[in-house]
This record gives sequence, structure tokens and C-alpha cells, in this order.
Amino acid sequence: MSKRFPKKDPFQQRESEKYENPIPSREFIMELLEHEGRPLNREQITALLKLEDEVSIEALRRRLRAMERDGQLIYNRRGDYGLVRKMDLVRGRVIGHPEGFGFLVPDEGGGDLFLSAREMRGAMHGDRVVARVSGLDRRGRREGSVVEILERGNKRVVGRYIEEAGVGFVTPDSKRLTQEILIPTGENYGARNGQFVVVEIMEYPSAVRQALGRVIEILGEHLAPGMEIDIAIRAYQLPQEWSPLVEAETETLPMQVAEEDKKGRKDLRKMPLVTIDGEDSMDFDDAVYCEPDGDGWRLVVAIADVSHYVQPGTALDAESRQRGNSVYFPGRVIPMLPEGLSNILCSLNPDVDRLCMVCDMQVSAKGELGDYHFYPAVMRSHARMTYTKVAAIVVDNDPALREEYRALLPHFDNLYKLYKALHARRAKRGAIDFDTTETRVVFGEGKKIERIVPVVRNDAHRLIEECMLLANVATADFLAKGKIPALYRVHEPPSQEKLAGLREFLGELGLSLRGGEKPEAKHYAELLASVQARPDAHLIQTVMLRSLSQAVYSPDNKGHFGLAYEAYAHFTSPIRRYPDLLVHRAIRHLLGKKKVEHFRYGVEDMLVLGEHCSMTERRADEATRDALDWLKCEYMLDKVGEEFDGIISSVTSFGIFVELQSIYVEGLVHITSLHSDYYHFDPAKHRLLGERTSRIYRLADKVRVKVMRVDLDERKLDFELADAGDKPAKAKAPATEKREGGEGEGKKRRNRRRRK
Repeated sequence: MSKRFPKKDPFQQRESEKYENPIPSREFIMELLEHEGRPLNREQITALLKLEDEVSIEALRRRLRAMERDGQLIYNRRGDYGLVRKMDLVRGRVIGHPEGFGFLVPDEGGGDLFLSAREMRGAMHGDRVVARVSGLDRRGRREGSVVEILERGNKRVVGRYIEEAGVGFVTPDSKRLTQEILIPTGENYGARNGQFVVVEIMEYPSAVRQALGRVIEILGEHLAPGMEIDIAIRAYQLPQEWSPLVEAETETLPMQVAEEDKKGRKDLRKMPLVTIDGEDSMDFDDAVYCEPDGDGWRLVVAIADVSHYVQPGTALDAESRQRGNSVYFPGRVIPMLPEGLSNILCSLNPDVDRLCMVCDMQVSAKGELGDYHFYPAVMRSHARMTYTKVAAIVVDNDPALREEYRALLPHFDNLYKLYKALHARRAKRGAIDFDTTETRVVFGEGKKIERIVPVVRNDAHRLIEECMLLANVATADFLAKGKIPALYRVHEPPSQEKLAGLREFLGELGLSLRGGEKPEAKHYAELLASVQARPDAHLIQTVMLRSLSQAVYSPDNKGHFGLAYEAYAHFTSPIRRYPDLLVHRAIRHLLGKKKVEHFRYGVEDMLVLGEHCSMTERRADEATRDALDWLKCEYMLDKVGEEFDGIISSVTSFGIFVELQSIYVEGLVHITSLHSDYYHFDPAKHRLLGERTSRIYRLADKVRVKVMRVDLDERKLDFELADAGDKPAKAKAPATEKREGGEGEGKKRRNRRRRK
């Protein structure tokens, strides 16, 4: 080792456990570059690390390339490796916009960078890039220029094959992918004009050249049953096939828990743990038990021990990491783990032995978390319960069900008492509880959508939610105290820009949000509670919800704003979420009394994994939303000309979006179809204002609309106001025109519901 850098690699033990020929860790390489204070080429790094054998030198080369791909290092034109953070560069993922421009979402958080249409010529939605902040655009946004593309986000694209004047090209189905892909002669796989196809990209676009690709699969024509999900799966590149290696590893797993695997675990088989899930659930990854403990309770949350079966370095682990999470489409699931694991070996099915990781907690009479401890155990679920049955037992006191489950009644009643204490504590803590409606698609014959119904939550849903929240809080505390690299579920406070917009809106209504420049969740909760009796309560809630940021996975514990927790992590669903599996591995490492430095993952590893898992979560949300939008449009095809009552769900410079009541389908009333006036967009007040009539169309107003057009390709519904006599509220005085530039009809609305 160089005299100028005598320090040993603190993560050498971890690297030796991961690799047969260990090399310096990523952290050590970055510390070396930090110490040298300048970019270094590979030969200089090799010399400073005193690597001499060819195997180690080749391993270093691969590690440097991997760090470059992950955006930890930048490879400059002189052939030197430098630290991205030292070069005033930002790494992140590109989010494309239907209008051709895009945004770079930084891996380390902070404000997005605006990427102009020019910068997006060589980049595509989903790419990971390094960019330089180049200044501010005309709207005051930080603008970036792409320095290097680290990783392409699209190897395959699904879209419609078009031939014009003998030239073939594919128009991507995803509106975030705005570049058409040219198909050279002989590469169309026999596709016919207008068919949906999958194209493999052969050459990516550049500033002067379109992308080139070859058709590798023909999906079919319009309106084929299940087409919407097939398109979404391919458009968002959701892995759905198991590799031969994964299948081979899965086949070696037993179909029941081996006696050898039960050794060294606490035996909870006599404890009446039960699972409580929906009627159509197939995998059960959590079970609960509650008993009185002094003035409070003992709550046991047992979670399927996936980490016992899915080991790091295996093909099964690599595949589950790539998937990131299970994806739930209407009537179809793409699981993170093979069915043999998710539905059988790891699933906490009733009356069979299962391995689990337990969070055993003491809870006070006021619902406060006391002592807790984690341990591996073997359990046997005493019943597969549903939310409907449990609610009937503890809320409705159904005599027949209480008799049927007489042996478990004390357990259910204790759980319900605990829930009431936890729910009261939640309110006192000030967690935000928005009143939103989730929907479920009901299919008829031929996989055709029959109706859309709201998902009704009862106290049994809330009971399980509170138990899982408490276990996740204990988990985050355990990880933080252990100072081990892990993924937290982070929900940052709203940005100053969004806060300013919210306060401006509230001020117009004579309302205010307490908390100054740093409001807390309790201030949101207080305001929500104070406006419940107002006729515009739904409007106020919607605007408040849109001011919040989106939750992500990160090794930096910044707390969970919406839930009002200082630390929060996902522990309870390792069957369907990879971050939970990583958390289980961290818990297991701490329980084994091993040194944190020897943990397989470092902070830099967790940064990359957190960004990846946040991406796969967004990808799943967008894919399921796309499929659902298609189904809703298909459902509305035979309803053109019919009238419906609705509520204005969004207001833009080009019109109002209306959600139809009772069927939860959204469409656009374009500004040009509004009645006999010029309408101007007022973004602060979320409304369109008529110049002559002073008529207002405002977020959350009720209107009646007629269905005019259904466009399956665009997933769009066009409405018109059904009655010119519909008279929304009028302004008290004419307002000054206020436009928001740069908006277009293709603009996507932000999610109105934020995931926990």
C-alpha cells in the first residue's frame, strides 16, 4: 500500500465472503480517489492498491466498470476515473414526457433536472445517466445536459407497427417514449400494418440518428382478450419468465419444511397465530397474535422467512432482485418469487409448519411501542382468516362466526382492543389519513370488464395495517441502533415550492397550514380534520395530497413524513417486495452478532438497490395503471353518447378531467368544448375561469358529462358537458388571466394517491 494511503480496507472481510478472489471494496476505492484529490487512471489505481496478479487486476477492471455503470464513478476523455460528486455531476434516471422533453430524477434525492427535447434526442425514458447542471430554463427550473448514459432502460419496446411508403417503423405504446424506432427491410418478422409488436433495439438514438430495431414478437390485433396486460408487461419490460437456472434451483427446494431447518429456532407452533387477508389472496406472508401483558399487550408479528430459502449469490436472488416486487394486474399476478416459494413453501398456510422471522413487541395501554425483540421461529398458522370474517366477529359480533371460531375468540378480541389503542395513538401522533377510494375490476365472460367497484375497507383491514406499521417501526429502530446498511422507507416532507403553492391556495379560502417553513404531519392532519364539514373538503384534501412527495427506498433514514415516524422500514412482505428481503438479511446478520463491516452489503450497495427498488415499484404502478386505463376505455366503448354524473379530478390549461361517479373512469373535457366563453387557467386556485361569464370550473366541482369519444390507443376518453345549463360556481370578481406555459394535451397527471 502507498505510504500516502496506508489505511486497510475496512470491508475486506465482507469482500472475501462474497468473492473467491477478493478485491478492494467500492467504498475503499472511492476513499482512495477522495484521498488523492484527483481523477486516476486504472494503472494508477492498480499501483496504489498494490495489485500485481492478473486475476486481481482483471477483477479491479470489472469493478471499476460496474461502479461507472452505477454512477459512482465517471470515466473521462483522458481515461481517468473520477468521483461523480466531485465533478458537480448528477446521476439519476430519466423520466420522459410525452411532449419530447424529460426530467432527471437524482439518485441522491433533491430537485429534478429539466432535460430539453434536444438533450432527450439521445436519451430515452428509463435510462440511467450522468448529467451536468447547465443553468436555469425560462421557467426557473434547473436544466441539465447529459454527460454520459450509464445504462439503457429499454432493450425492448412494445408498440404498433406502421408501414408508410415502404418504410417500416414502430410507434412505442408508452407515451413517455417519444422516438419512433425504424425497422430495416427484412426485420419486421412478418408483421402487418397496425399490429402490436415487440421490437428489440439494435442501435439507440443519438442527436443525429433515429433508433433502429428488429421485430421479435407479434402480439396481435386490437381488443384481443388479455391484450392490455400483455402490452403493459412488455412495454414496461416486466420480467415474467423464469430462467432455467432459477427453475433448477427451485426444483431442489423441498415442498415442506425440513426438520433440519427447524433447529435453533423458537417453537411457536402452539401459539394461535393466524393470517388475515383478502378472500382472493394466494400468498400469506404475515401472521399475528395478541395477548394481554400488564396494562397493555404483547403483539407477535410473524413474517415468512424468505431469507432462509433465497440466499445471496443465487440465480433465485438475482431474479427476485431484478423484479423488485410482485406486480398485481386485474385478474393476473407476476410474482417476485416462483409459485413453489410464494404460494407453498414460504406462504404461512394453515395447519402446516413454516419458518418465520418474528417481531415480538410489548405495547402500552396508550398504544406506544415498548420493548421488542426479533428471533427466527417455526410456526403453524391456526386459521386462514379473511378481513370480512374478522370484521364480522369483532365489530358485528356475528353469533354464528363467534361460535365457529370460539377457540380463537380471545385472540381476536385482544387484537381489536389493541387496534383501538394503536388507532388512537396514530391520531395523537398526527399521521395523515387521506380519504381516498381504491377500485377493483370485476370481469365477466371472455375476460371482458363487467364493472368497476370500490374496495371497501373495514376495521379488520385497519387492524392488520396497524400491526404491520408497528412491526415496521420496531424494525427501523433495530436497524438504526445496529448501524447496519439497510433500506428504509423514506417519505420526505413537501418541497418549499409545493408548500408555497399549497399555502397560496389555502390563503384564497381563508385557511392556513401551521408549522411555518417545516410543517409536520400533524399540521396536515389538523387542517384536514378542521375542514371535514366544509362543502369543498374534497377539493382541499386533493390539493393537500398533491403537495406531498413520493415515498422511496433509501439507506439514508430521513423518516416517514406521512406516517409521522422518525424511522420506518418495510419488514412485513418479503414474498412480494425485495427491500423486505434485504431487511430480513440485515436483521439476521445483527442477530448473529456479526460485525457490521462484514455484512454483505455496504451503504453504496444499498444506494444502488434503493434506487432500483424504487424504480421497480414505480414501474409496477405505471404498468398496472396503463392496463387499467385500457380496460376502462374498453368498458366505455359501448357507452358513447351516454351521460354520467362526475366530479372534476384535475384542472389543466387545456381543460378539465372528470371522474365519473360510481364507475370511477376519468376523461377530458377539452377547453375548446366549454360553453361560449374564453377560459383561463388559474393554477393557484386549481380552476378555469370564464373571461366573459366569470363561470368557474374548479377541482372537486360536480358536473354532468356526455361521453363523446373513446381512444384505446391513447387510453383517453373525451367528454363534453351534458347541459349548457350546468352552472358551476361564479367568481366574485373578474380574475386576472394566469397561464402556465409549456403544458400540452399529452401531459400526464401526477398520482393522486401516495403509497405508504
